Amino acid sequence: MIQRLLLLFAFAGFSFAAQAQEPQTNLQRTRLTVGMYQIDAQVAQTPQQRQVGLMFREQMPDAEGMIFVFEQPATQCFWMRNTLLPLTAAFVADDGRIVNLADMKPQTDDSHCSEEPVRYVLEMNQGWFAKKNIKKGAKLGGTLFTARR
Repeated sequence: MIQRLLLLFAFAGFSFAAQAQEPQTNLQRTRLTVGMYQIDAQVAQTPQQRQVGLMFREQMPDAEGMIFVFEQPATQCFWMRNTLLPLTAAFVADDGRIVNLADMKPQTDDSHCSEEPVRYVLEMNQGWFAKKNIKKGAKLGGTLFTARR
């Protein structure tokens, strides 16, 4: 009986590890705007969705990203373990204002944090914000931000 339980736990652990290797591509999506640009953003709002984030993704379309939604504004810190793509994180206040931007190197544990408490973090391909000349202080638009006003 104990051997069966150990085998079951080992299989469950293997199954979880195998699932964790899969990128999440089926999350709910929302349309965001910044200036004249539109972003098709996956919404990571549960603890599990936020934990996996963009891990294991090998590519992402240029105008696509992932927005992480937290329950309360707080200092949010992100790192890139198991993330294969170079990304830029935009730390975003409740009103849609970009508090700060951080370029993040793939597969590192370097911590990148918001400069003030935020509820949202938008990850895009690295260079997307710079190419569009979008900087700290720019405002994102979309239902996530209008619903909180």
